[in-house]
Parts: sequence; structure tokens; C-alpha cells
Amino acid sequence: MINDFDFNDLFILDMANNHQGSLQHGLRIIQELAPVIHRNGVRAGIKFQFRQLDTFIHPSHRTGSDNKHIQRFLSTRLSKDDFRIMAEEVKKNGLITIATPFDEESVDMLVELGIEVLKIASASAIDWPLIEKAADSGKPVICSTAGTTLEQIADLVSFFEHRRVNFALMHCISIYPTPDEKLKMNQIELLRNRYPHIVIGFSTHERPDNLVSIQIAVSKGARIFERHVGIPTDEFKLNDYSSTPEQIDTWLKAYRQAQRICGELKRGPALEEEIESLNALKRGVYARRPLKEGAEIERADVYFAMPFYQGQLHPGQWKPGIIAQRLFERDEPLMIEGLMVPQEPDKQVIFDSIHQAKAMLNEARIALPTDFRVEFSHHYGIPNFNRVGAIFIECINRSYCKKLIIQLPGQFHPSHYHKRKEETFQVLYGVLEMEVEGRRKTLYPGDIQVVQQGVWHEFWSETGVIFEEVSTTHFNDDSFYEDKEINKLSPSKRKTVVNHWGRYQI
Repeated sequence: MINDFDFNDLFILDMANNHQGSLQHGLRIIQELAPVIHRNGVRAGIKFQFRQLDTFIHPSHRTGSDNKHIQRFLSTRLSKDDFRIMAEEVKKNGLITIATPFDEESVDMLVELGIEVLKIASASAIDWPLIEKAADSGKPVICSTAGTTLEQIADLVSFFEHRRVNFALMHCISIYPTPDEKLKMNQIELLRNRYPHIVIGFSTHERPDNLVSIQIAVSKGARIFERHVGIPTDEFKLNDYSSTPEQIDTWLKAYRQAQRICGELKRGPALEEEIESLNALKRGVYARRPLKEGAEIERADVYFAMPFYQGQLHPGQWKPGIIAQRLFERDEPLMIEGLMVPQEPDKQVIFDSIHQAKAMLNEARIALPTDFRVEFSHHYGIPNFNRVGAIFIECINRSYCKKLIIQLPGQFHPSHYHKRKEETFQVLYGVLEMEVEGRRKTLYPGDIQVVQQGVWHEFWSETGVIFEEVSTTHFNDDSFYEDKEINKLSPSKRKTVVNHWGRYQI
């Protein structure tokens, strides 16, 4: 992509015709908005609207038109030089210049004035002569989608992608002002699900006192936000859907609040305050009777009760086979430092891996057939499965074979080759790292790697990965490992087969 403009967390403040045809009033709007933007620490641009009115409006409608917009456009006309001065003022104030051209000549004007971002209005979203001109401009493009069908949006996405345009989409409702019941905020989520690789925004026309909509937009995943702006005076009245600098300040603060409330998409470790709060409500494990050193502790030997002490065994850690390594008196908390807790049994390692794999499949939106065979490869034993191994889901194995291969985050599959099988990998989710005959490969969703017979290959993933293997027929005795110790193992020692993982039929 030639133009790598970043659309994320961009605010568009649309001046539209609220400059009222006055250069000085337009400059005042820019100058009063700039400190509000910088004070809130956001990245924002001022947007103009360009129309070549002498050709944009039909000659018979230049006077006395019954179209309510035409007279407003004519009465607020500014010259190219006026827009040039305002664009320079925008840049002088450290903001981004954005413009919506409504005709092809205005695209040329946008380029001539050095405007940085081109915005397609919803009314022009299926105006293909204008869209083609916009694509040829070399500018990053943001396209609003009010009133369009999913088929029309799909056409736009395909067109921009084929033309290698750096673009984003905006959910928008073209009702001025937009009442709550018609905002359709779930459309943001719909667009994000259909186009996860495209930045989705929210172009707003609700009343300025509606602060809930931007907070919902943030929670739905919108990353561009647009509002109409202006300043009312004794001479100029502001419409019901445009915001003053003071209202923009409140709007931006609502955005920041929503960011804080939503937090990160990744699930990190629990907060220290959260742990303290939960520990205050948690039960600990206590000795029901005196426990001798070396005794294996049974369920009847303990009870669970509040309070829980730091370092104490809690019910979630309780399992059979725990050994007391010192004397515990009756009603004494069982502290982990005085216990020998056995490793997780092999079956539990497999069960935990099944749960993680199901979650990854759900996140990747990958559905499995009702009949499939699952194989867990654990080349150095089940206790080391989370470090070395992979999950193979066999869907078809005839003269051709199809599998899904899942690696949990941090898993590695050792170097090996096949004498009879040729296979092709295609990544569906996550990032796959491979080494093929000594050459390092990094594969992303959609990437393909062919592995021919006799070719050494190994793979691993830091993120966790799901990829499809399409191959010739799979044979159980056709994997030959560089580590000869693996080759010596019987299949049952390095593989666990689950016939129905919903019922743990191991």
C-alpha cells in the first residue's frame, strides 16, 4: 500500500457549510476547536465539503429550487482560495486536513490544495464515476455507508481492494438529527465481523447532548468518529446536529471515559486489587483432623472455609494424592509450602488442551463436522504437551486427506518428513512459524505452504494457530523425525486419540 495512513482513533470534525460562506467565521471554528482537540489528546482533522456549484447544480435550479439544500449550498459558497487559507490554518494548528468532494472536479481541487484525506459521503457511496476518480487520487479514503445495502458495501470493498486504495468504512444514518431508535449501532459490529481487516468508524448525526452513542460506538469497536461542528452567533444559527467547541470537548471526554471502561481486548492477568478482593471472599483448605508428616491427604481429612490466607491451598487446587510434608494440627490452614502437590494427571492435560482448542475454534469462527477424529501428538510425553506437540483434527482421509491442525500458544512440532504424503498448509487463524529445509517461513491467515515428500519441516506458534492441511492419504507410519528418540516410541507413547472430545472418549 503506497499510502499507509492510519485510520485508527481518528476524529473527523465536519465543518460542512457551517462556515456560513464566511472565511473569517470558518477560521474562527478551526481556531476554537484546535485547543479542545489538543487538550483532550486526540488525533483529529477538520473536514470541508467541496462542490463545483456552477456545474454541480442544474441551471434551472440555481434560482428558486424546491430542493432545500441547493439554496444553502449557493448562499454559503467559498472560493478555492478561501479553502486554501482554511486548509493552511488547519495544518498550522497541528490538525489533519480532510475533505468530501461531491464531484470529480472537486477531487482535483482536493489534490491541488494538498488535502490529506478524502471522505466519500453516503450520498456518493454508489456514485461510481466519483468513486473511480477518488481511487485515482492516491489519497486515503473514508467512505460512509448510510442507505447502502450489504451488496453495495461489498462492491465498494472489492473495488477499493482491487485498486489498492487505503480505505476505511463508516457506519452512518443520514437522518438529521438521528433519534436513538434509528441509530442502529449494531451495524458497527456487523461491518467489523464482515471486514475484520478494515477500520470501521461511526459518523454521527445525533443531537450534541447524546453522549451515549459514542460510548456505545467505542464498545462496538468503532475506531473513527465524526461529528458536524460550528459556532452559533447572532448572525448564524447552528443546526440541531452540529456541536460547538464546548460540546466537542464534552463529547471527547465521553470517548475517553468509554475507552477506560472498555479496557483492552486481550485478557491479561488479574489486577492486584481484584485479587485482594477475591481472596477476601475465597475459601481455604483446612485440616479436619491432625495430619502427620508423610500422610496422603484424603477428602475426608479436610474442609473448606473462610478466610483464605495468602499461600494457602484453596478448593480450586484441591486434588487427590496431596502429601503432607510436615505436621498439620486440627483446623490449621494447609499452606502450599508444607505440601507436595502432584502434577496434573495426563488426562487433565489433554482435557485442558481440548478446552483451549475449542475456544480458539470459536474465536476463529471455524465449525467442525459432526464426525471427526482428534489426535494429540506429544513427542516428549503428555506432561510436556503444552511445550512440544499439536492437535490434529482429521476430517477426511481417503485418496485425499483434510485435517485441521491446532497449536496452542508456545507449542512446537519437531522436525520431520513424510515418505509417501505430500501436504499443503493454509493458515486460517493466528501466525504459523515454519522451517522448511532450513528456510524460515512466517505464515499469516490465507498464506499457503506446500511440503513435498521427503522435505524436512518443523513448525511452531507464539500466538496460537489453526491451519488446514490438505494432502494425499495419511498413513500412521509415515512420519520420520530428526530426533531418533521420537522414532523409537510406539504410537501410543507419542499420540493420544480422542474419538469424541465432547465426551472425552480417550
